[in-house]
Amino acid sequence: MLVSRKTVKTCEMARSTLKMALIGCGGIAEAHWKGIQRIAKRVDVTAVVDTDPSALKAMADRTGAVPYTDIDKALKRGDFDAVDIMLPHALHEYAALAAFRAGKHVLLEKPIAHTLDSAERILQVSREIRTVFMVAEQSQYWPDVIAARKLIDEGAIGVVISASGNFYDRVSVESNASRPWRYDLSTAGGGVSMDGGAHWIRPLRMMMGEIAEVVGVAGTHVPKMECESWSRMLMKFESGSVGVLTCQNYLHSAGPVELFRVTGTEGELLITGGRESNLILYNSAFPRGETIMSGLEGRRNSYGEEIRNFCEVVLDGASMAATPDFALGELRTALALYASIRSGRWEKVW
Repeated sequence: MLVSRKTVKTCEMARSTLKMALIGCGGIAEAHWKGIQRIAKRVDVTAVVDTDPSALKAMADRTGAVPYTDIDKALKRGDFDAVDIMLPHALHEYAALAAFRAGKHVLLEKPIAHTLDSAERILQVSREIRTVFMVAEQSQYWPDVIAARKLIDEGAIGVVISASGNFYDRVSVESNASRPWRYDLSTAGGGVSMDGGAHWIRPLRMMMGEIAEVVGVAGTHVPKMECESWSRMLMKFESGSVGVLTCQNYLHSAGPVELFRVTGTEGELLITGGRESNLILYNSAFPRGETIMSGLEGRRNSYGEEIRNFCEVVLDGASMAATPDFALGELRTALALYASIRSGRWEKVW
């Protein structure tokens, strides 16, 4: 049974806090909980769900929430109006649809799902239900990327020609440990390009516009990993500009790397990595570069910002920073890369 969005919205607008269940108690749940404590303070975590007893107990102890080992029992018995789903990608569809049927507002960690068919089914049901559905993509809230987009719109670097992004993520492999779910292709749907790479695809879309086509290469060098552990993708944007994105898991120490570079006819924007992580503008007014801001603290707070946005949509009728349909773009881009690797040709994203 689907619940009237008007009825739900009227009830929620009368509340000052949003009762939420954390579905999944792994590393991302830790980040979301910290974001709730620091930023999204109108969220009241009243339930936590996980099949791992130790992870469940640890999160229940931190939050003071009621623990459940079964999502269906939590949805039936728990005292909450919204869920924050942070599960292995192949479980997203089951959890989201169950929450929709229970009349809950749904915040779903990216990617929407592990396959396009699964994602489309989630989106189709979300259009029929009357509760709020939002996809969590933290980089939508990175202040340096938002500031870079504003500078581009203001013409600070002229007409944009190209962009590059570099995502590096350290992983560890213990010889006697079981394989992490992210290493399993059937569960994850893809590797570094689909998972952490989504956090770099979104800013490129924000700064450059929609991606039209991609071509690329990828491979695996991490033991036990079925998915790709590295990739390099060329992009054609609908605007006619081009870009390149490198995604890399690494097992060792790595040197400093710039996060993003956007080149225009009259200058460049650079977002550096490391401890400073500055947005720097180069143009005729600032030939040696002008530091506009540091984005490091804003990126740390971005989990909280996305949850606060979700909370404000539910409680206040605010607008989402990005719709679920827009959030499909990261998954489509990664899947287009995989299609390109198989075909050896440029592949359309949409």
